[in-house]
Amino acid sequence: MIGLVLVEQLFRTVSEDSRWNVKPLCLALLFQFVFDVYLFSDAMMFNRIDGDALTVRGFVHAISLPLLLLATERSRDWTSKIRLSQKAAFHSATLLFAGLYLLFMAGVGYYVRYFGGEWGRAFQLALVFAAMLVLGALLISGSIRAKIKVLIGKHFFSYRYDYREEWLRFTQALSVEDSPQTMGQQVVRGLANMVESPGGTLWLREAGASFYRQHARWNLPECVAEVQQNSPLCRFLLASGWVINMEEFRCFPARYSDLEIPAWLSELPNAWLIVPLMAGNEMHGFVILARSRTPISVNWEVNDLLRTAGCQAASFLARMQATEALLEVRKFDAFNKMSAFVVHDLKNIITQLSLMLKNAERHHGNPEFQQDMLMTVDHSVERMRQLMMQLREGAAPPGGICGVNLADVIQRLQKDKMNQGRAIEIHMQDRLIARGHEERLERVIGHLVQNALDASSPSDRVWISLERQNDKAAIEVGDTGHGMTPEFIRDRLFKPFQSTKDAGMGIGAYESAQYINELGGEMQVESEKGKGTRITVTLPLFLIRTDSDLREQEAA
Repeated sequence: MIGLVLVEQLFRTVSEDSRWNVKPLCLALLFQFVFDVYLFSDAMMFNRIDGDALTVRGFVHAISLPLLLLATERSRDWTSKIRLSQKAAFHSATLLFAGLYLLFMAGVGYYVRYFGGEWGRAFQLALVFAAMLVLGALLISGSIRAKIKVLIGKHFFSYRYDYREEWLRFTQALSVEDSPQTMGQQVVRGLANMVESPGGTLWLREAGASFYRQHARWNLPECVAEVQQNSPLCRFLLASGWVINMEEFRCFPARYSDLEIPAWLSELPNAWLIVPLMAGNEMHGFVILARSRTPISVNWEVNDLLRTAGCQAASFLARMQATEALLEVRKFDAFNKMSAFVVHDLKNIITQLSLMLKNAERHHGNPEFQQDMLMTVDHSVERMRQLMMQLREGAAPPGGICGVNLADVIQRLQKDKMNQGRAIEIHMQDRLIARGHEERLERVIGHLVQNALDASSPSDRVWISLERQNDKAAIEVGDTGHGMTPEFIRDRLFKPFQSTKDAGMGIGAYESAQYINELGGEMQVESEKGKGTRITVTLPLFLIRTDSDLREQEAA
C-alpha cells in the first residue's frame, strides 16, 4: 500500500514535460504492487497463501520488465545526475579492501585450524588477532591512506581532486585562526594535505623588510637563514609564479632556466615542492613542502591547485598582517592621545609650581605660606606620579566611578585660585553628589575655571554656580571676559590642538568634553565676543537612599 501511494504521488508531482517519461515506470510499479496487494490480501482473508498466485508472482514481475526498460530508454540522462564523491569512493574502497583482507585471513585461519593438529585452534586465534592488529595499523597509516586516495583518483575519476571539498576545507582552516603564527601553520598543513605531504615550512616577509625568514613550520627543522628579496630564488618565483619541484629540478635543471637553489634549501631534508604565495604582483612568502608519503605525479592539475591555494593563503596572511599593523597604529595613537593629556596636565602643574616660586620671594618667611607650599608640592608630586603611572599602564586613574561631592570640589578650586591671587564667586543652592572620579572631575572643572581666568582681566567677574536640575547636577562656569565667536565654538572649541591662547595646547577642552560624555553628561557653551562666556556642565546625580523599602511598604 505504501508503494502504491508513492507511485501515485510521483505521477502527480512530476512536471507535464516529464510525465511522458515516467508513464512506463509508474505503470510497471503499479502492476507489481497491485498483484502483491492481491496476494497478501488473499492470504490475510483465508489465513493461507495461494500457492498458484505465489508461483506466478515472479512471472508477473518479469512481464513488467519491458516497461521499466522503456522508461529507462526515455530517460537516458538519469545516470548523469548521480555523482559519486571521491570521499565516498575512498571509504567504500577501504571497506572493500578491509573485507577482502578479513575474508582471506579467515580462510587462512580455517586452513591453520584444520591442519594444525592439537595447536590448530590456538594458531587460528593468534592469526585472527594478528590480522586485526595489522589491519588497524594499515587503516591509521597515512602512507596507505595516501596510496588509496591516489589510486582512486587516478583510475576512477577524470580529475584527481574534489575541488569543492578541497576548497571548503582549506578556506575553513584559514578562517578559524586569529594570529599570524597559528594561521601560518594552517597554511602549511592545508597545502601539505593537498599533496599528501607530511610536513612543511612557511617563509614570510614582514612589512618594511627586504628579506624572507621562517615564520611557521610543521614536522620540519628550524632554519635561521634569511632569503633576500632580490635573491635568484625569489626573483624566479616572482617572475614565473611556478611551483618548483625539487626532484624535477635535480633531474632536469634546464626546465627552470637560471634558477639557483641556495645551500640551506639543498640541505633541508625531504624538501620537495616550493609554492609561492602571490597576491597580485607581490610575493608575500613561499611554502616549502616535504616529500609526499606516496609517489605523486606533479602534473598541471596539482600545480594549478597549489598555485591557486597559495594565492588565497597570501591574501589571508596579508589581511592578518594589515590587521596587526592597524592594531599597532591604534595603540600608538591611543598612547599619543594619552600623552597629550598628560603633557597638558603637567603644563598646569608647572604653571602652579612656577606661580608658587614667584610668590615665595615675598612670603618665604610666612609660616602659613610655607605650609601651603609644602602641601602644594606634595600634591603636585602625587599628581605627577599618577600621571606617569597612567601613561605607563595606559589606563584610567585608579578607583571606579563613585559619588563626588561637587561642593567640596568647587570650594577647593576657589581656595586654590585665591592663593594664586584671583577671586572667584561661588553660588551653591545644595550640596550635590555626582557620579565620576573625584580627581578627574576636579581637573575638568579646574580647567574650565582656569580658561575663564585666562580669558578675563583681574577686574572681570568669574563665577561658579551649582544647582540641581531634576536628576542632574548643573555646574555653570562663567566670566565677563573676552568671549568666543560662534565659528570658534562650532568648529574648533572641542577639537584637539585648537586654542585661542598663545601658549595653549588645545587639549584641555577636548579632554573635558570626552570625559563628561563618558559619564553620561553634557556640556553647553554660551559665549559672545567681548561680553564673556558661560559653560554649563550637567552630570548625573549619585543618589544615596536613606529610607528602606520596608518603611515605604508600611506607609502604603
